[in-house]
This record gives sequence, C-alpha cells and structure tokens, in this order.
Amino acid sequence: MARIGYARDSNSDQNLQTQIDKLKAEGCEVVRSEKVSGASRDGRNELATIIEFLRSGDELVVTRLDRLGRNTRDVLNIVHEVEQKRAFLTILDPLVSTRGEMGHPVLTVLDMVAQMERRFIKERQRDGIEKAKAEGVYKGGKRRLDHAKVKAMHSEGHGPAAIAKALGCSRMQVCRVLQA
Repeated sequence: MARIGYARDSNSDQNLQTQIDKLKAEGCEVVRSEKVSGASRDGRNELATIIEFLRSGDELVVTRLDRLGRNTRDVLNIVHEVEQKRAFLTILDPLVSTRGEMGHPVLTVLDMVAQMERRFIKERQRDGIEKAKAEGVYKGGKRRLDHAKVKAMHSEGHGPAAIAKALGCSRMQVCRVLQA
C-alpha cells in the first residue's frame, strides 16, 4: 500500500515546490506533478498515470481539492476511478478522505464550492475587463507571438512549420497570424 502524491498548478508562474514538500512530509513515497489547467482532465497525463497504476489499498493524496480539479463532474469521476481500483483519495486541506463514511458527501460539497469559486473568479475578471474597456484603459492581453516577425519570415520564404519551430510556437498559431 503506497501513498502517492499529486501536485498541479495551472501555469508556469506558479511554484509546485510547496505542494511537493507538503506531500512528501505527509509520507508520499511517490509525488507526480504537472503544470496544466484543472478546468478539465485534458492534458493531465501525470494524473492519468497515477490512476492507471493505483493498486488496491493505495492512497492518492492532494494538498487541496482544487489541485485535483475545478470541475465537479471531473472530480467525482476521479474519485470513482480511484475507488474502482479499491484505492483511497485524501485531501490535506481541509483533511478529508474517502476512507470514512462521510468522505463522499464532504468531497462533493467541497468540490461544488470550488467550482462556484472558479465561476466567481471568471465573473470578477470579466467585470474588471469591461470596466477597464469602458474607461479606455484595457489594451487586451499581451501578445505571445511577434506577428511582424512571423510575417517577415513568411515573406522570406519560410513555411509555417519552419517559422513555428524557429519561434517556439505551434504551426497553427503561425497559420492564424498569416490568415489575419
């Protein structure tokens, strides 16, 4: 029976080390981590690997419920998959585990609250953007790709794949810039 930790952050600006340290301090022999959104299970390869290799009696440990996911249906599906393996899920803050009888109802309520919080954050962000636009302050998001550089490279005869490789982006991003 193993305690397996899972740490997740949404973007590269966040630091996983605090989560990893807490999981190791809780006795997790293995800690898998990834930087990917928790809004869905898409691209969450480390989590999929953990679930695939869980054995009967193992325990999946996360520091907070929102590290497991931000969508109630996804979290409930993860809990179900863990249980299908006859394993357990433990959240450290607040301390909740599927080992006890009250684990499921508490997890469900906590996850619903986390999903509502995500919606509220998005609404406040949208409201802030609308206010900034009305005041003429909003300039939009920061461009991640130099459009002029893409067009210049294309006019020099480079194809979308070569431009993407040179600039460290996807070919689709290059194609969108060229079509605009």
